[in-house]
Amino acid sequence: MTMLATKTAAPVEPAAPKRKSLARRLVPYGYLSPTIVLIVVLMVVPIVMVISYSFRDNVIVQDNSVFAGFANYTKVLTDPDFLAAIKNTAIFITVSMVAHLVLGLAFAMMLNTELLGGVTKAIFRIVYILPWLFTIAVIAVIWRLLLDPAGVINYVLHSIGLINEGVNWLGDPGKALWAVTFINIWSGYPFFMISLLAGLQGIPKDLYEAAAVDGTNWFQRFRHVTLPQLRPVIISMAVLDLIWTSQQFALIWMTTGGGPLNTTEMLSTYTYKQAFSEYEFSTASAAAVIVLLLTMILAFFYVRQQRER
Repeated sequence: MTMLATKTAAPVEPAAPKRKSLARRLVPYGYLSPTIVLIVVLMVVPIVMVISYSFRDNVIVQDNSVFAGFANYTKVLTDPDFLAAIKNTAIFITVSMVAHLVLGLAFAMMLNTELLGGVTKAIFRIVYILPWLFTIAVIAVIWRLLLDPAGVINYVLHSIGLINEGVNWLGDPGKALWAVTFINIWSGYPFFMISLLAGLQGIPKDLYEAAAVDGTNWFQRFRHVTLPQLRPVIISMAVLDLIWTSQQFALIWMTTGGGPLNTTEMLSTYTYKQAFSEYEFSTASAAAVIVLLLTMILAFFYVRQQRER
C-alpha cells in the first residue's frame, strides 16, 4: 500500500517552469528599475518634501520646524507681490502664445508656398530658425545689449526720428514687461513655425484642389481647409507653450530679475526670491505647490487632448 501511494503521488509537476515564467515577467521591470529609481529620487521625493515644507514653518534654516497648516498658503495668496506675479505671468503667457501662433503660422505658410524657390526657402528657413538655436543665456545677453539706452535699438529709432533720447526698455516700469515679452516671442516662435510647417506639409493637396474647383478664394481655403486640418497641432502646441511659458525663469532673471518695481515679477521669480533672497522656504514651498497644481491642470488637458487625437 505504501509503495502504491508513493507511485501515485510521484508525478508532481516541478516548480521550475513557474519560476522561469516569473523571472521573465520581472525582466522588463529590471530594465526599468534605474529609470524608476531616478524618477523617485529626483522627482517624487523632492515633490513630497516641498509639499511637507509648505505645511510647516521654520524649515531648513532651523531644526525646530512646527506644523503651520494652511498659514503659508494664506500668506502667499494674500501677498501683493504674488498677486502681481500672477497678473504679470498671465499677460506674459497670453501675449506670447498669441504672437507665437500668429508668427509661427505666417512663417510656416510662407515656407510652404510654391511661390518661393527651393534656395530661397532654405535661406529663410535658416534665418527664421536662428532664435531657436541660441540658449536662454545668450538670448538674454544679446537683447540686454540691444535694448540698452545706448544700444542698437535706440540708435536705429533715434536715427529715423521715432525717439529723441535713449529709452531704458528693461529699466522702465512701463516698458519692461512688454520688452521681456517681446524677447520671449522672438526666441519661441521657431518651435511653432517648425511644428505648423510639418502640419501644413501633411495636408493633402486634393483638399485644396477640390476647394478651388468649388470656386473658393484663398481666405476661404485657409479658413475651411487649412485651419481645421491644423487644429490638433495648434491645440497641442498652445497647451505646451502655455506650460513652458508659465515656467519661464532664466530669461526673466537674466534680463530684469523681476524688476523694476516688480513689473516683470513672475511666479517663477517670486518663488525663487522667497527661497533664496528672503530665506522663507515655507512660503516658497507653498508658492511652488500652487504653481505645481496649475501646471498639473494644464498637463491634464494636454494629455486629454492627445488621447482624443
